[in-house]
Amino acid sequence: MTTKTRYFVVGSLLTLGVGLGVGLVAYSVGFSTSALGAQGGPRELQFVPSNAAVVAYADVHDIMTSDLRQKVRSALPMKPDGQGEFQNQTGINIETDIDHVVAAIVPNGEQHGPVPGAAIVLARGRFDQVKIEALMREHGAQVEDYKGSRLIVGDMKDGKPTVSLAFLEPGLVAVGSSALIRGAVDLKSGGASVATNDELMPLIRDMDSGNAWAAGRFDALASQAHLPEGVAQQLPSVSLFSASAHIDSGIRGTLRTESRDEEAANGLRDVVRGFLAIARMQASSRPELAGVLQSLQLSGTGKTVALSFDLPAASIDALSAMGARRREAQPQQ
Repeated sequence: MTTKTRYFVVGSLLTLGVGLGVGLVAYSVGFSTSALGAQGGPRELQFVPSNAAVVAYADVHDIMTSDLRQKVRSALPMKPDGQGEFQNQTGINIETDIDHVVAAIVPNGEQHGPVPGAAIVLARGRFDQVKIEALMREHGAQVEDYKGSRLIVGDMKDGKPTVSLAFLEPGLVAVGSSALIRGAVDLKSGGASVATNDELMPLIRDMDSGNAWAAGRFDALASQAHLPEGVAQQLPSVSLFSASAHIDSGIRGTLRTESRDEEAANGLRDVVRGFLAIARMQASSRPELAGVLQSLQLSGTGKTVALSFDLPAASIDALSAMGARRREAQPQQ
């Protein structure tokens, strides 16, 4: 499996839900309850290491069949190169075979700095194990037995396997680095998973109203983001983040951060409040943007800062129309 395909799989599953909602908000300025188990969070969390830096969930079926997704697909047709290559090599169709996913980014022992090291994706759905194994073998994968589970280890690149896959239980497949897949197999018999992480689990338990969410250490997020300078100056004070979204005909969601103390949180609220005020003034003559910006609501107390939004179908249609006009106005290449 090529590096491009691996990045496509991990990136698309991580951002499938939350990225769609947050991305549309960023463009304008720039959770389902059934997903949560009795202990808080989907059952797949038991296979995620306790030191995960970021954990995300997406109800793939719900999002893929939503009215919004159909609109986006019609307005912005994407070349399915990465998705098609992944299906050709693994036999897994992301759109039709998967019900929901849990994804995590986990620091590795060789990592220096805040950038995460490796990723694991746990997909629940309908899979043809024999077909998947055969297809991956055709592309150079090797099959190993590890503690009673069959590991399908991808072809080698620069002396290391690109990606591995294992069926942890009927209808549950894990895709990621070989070390994380072996770790997931180890956790089948118990152990310290992210479900025992007292820092992340309170955030996860709070996100019970959307079909997509993500939570984790903010440094892992900020290291990959391009944020305004005024916001970036506040980042060292932010420790944790969580984001949840519900995607149907529109999008509603909330982004929360937790700072080291109340003073830092107050400073961040002031910065965000200032950006919102400027953006609303600049958008006052553009109704399609004004409606979006008015839906942004800043809140939070103590060390918490929260920004919520609610974009109905009408607002998204207005944004789509504005984007179409921009594309039509661009000179043809």
